Amino acid sequence: KTKLFLITPPFTQLNTPYPATAYIKGFLNTKDIDSVQADLGIEVILKLFSKKGLKDLFEVASLKFEIGKISDNSKRIYALQEEYIKTIDAVIAFLQGKNPTLALQICQEDYLPEASRFAQLEELDWAFGTMGTQDKAKHLATLYLEDISDFIVECVDDNFGFSRYAERLGRSANSFDELYEALQQETTYIDDVLLSILKERIETIQPTLFLISIPFPGNLYSAFRSAQWIKKYHPEIKIAAGGGFPNTELRSLSDARVFEFFDFITLDDGEVPLEELITTIEDPKY
Repeated sequence: KTKLFLITPPFTQLNTPYPATAYIKGFLNTKDIDSVQADLGIEVILKLFSKKGLKDLFEVASLKFEIGKISDNSKRIYALQEEYIKTIDAVIAFLQGKNPTLALQICQEDYLPEASRFAQLEELDWAFGTMGTQDKAKHLATLYLEDISDFIVECVDDNFGFSRYAERLGRSANSFDELYEALQQETTYIDDVLLSILKERIETIQPTLFLISIPFPGNLYSAFRSAQWIKKYHPEIKIAAGGGFPNTELRSLSDARVFEFFDFITLDDGEVPLEELITTIEDPKY
């Protein structure tokens, strides 16, 4: 019997989770088809932006400091790493709405470590004077995370972005060559975080069909990287891709190498093609 695992790969907007896999799961529930859905973009960010995640990140970055030229901004963040590690879990909990009382502390200037993103602070009182503590604290917490993001881009993984990953490779997808070449390279640090989560989920869920929703160019590389890992370590699992990006950019694709990664690509409205696909997998004579 078919069991589906539906994912949105990294990254889409974090404050507005992309709803496609949740809708598909709702549809599958009405058909009594066993399925689990996850936004791996959110899961990767939460693993990365945690006390342990930052400790690992600064450790990896220390190698770059030994061999490369580093900006003053990244040197400052690296020097303040203990402050970042100490505050990260509380800040993430605040942004998730779990700890609203932290707003007062965040708005005091000595709570968050500050790097280049805080340079615009002179205008902050004018902008937030009438908006209250919660909004100001969310803005400051965002600047704090963007500082860490700048550090990741310079010192760990230059493809990183909060709402996209390796987007330039997706944008040039009318030719598959550049993306295919990138997928033959060693996995990046962010890849390794993603694949460690994927490994855990696959072992727990044990799906027979792995469905990847690819809404935007900034999800494409991670979708292929996830599919590549499944093909290598779980060749018995069928893999399908759907979503906005395959429906538009990949609609007229003629490069057969895509099917080294995916068994199926579904087009148009996701529910009916998926139902047909499941029926075909369960009964090849259908």
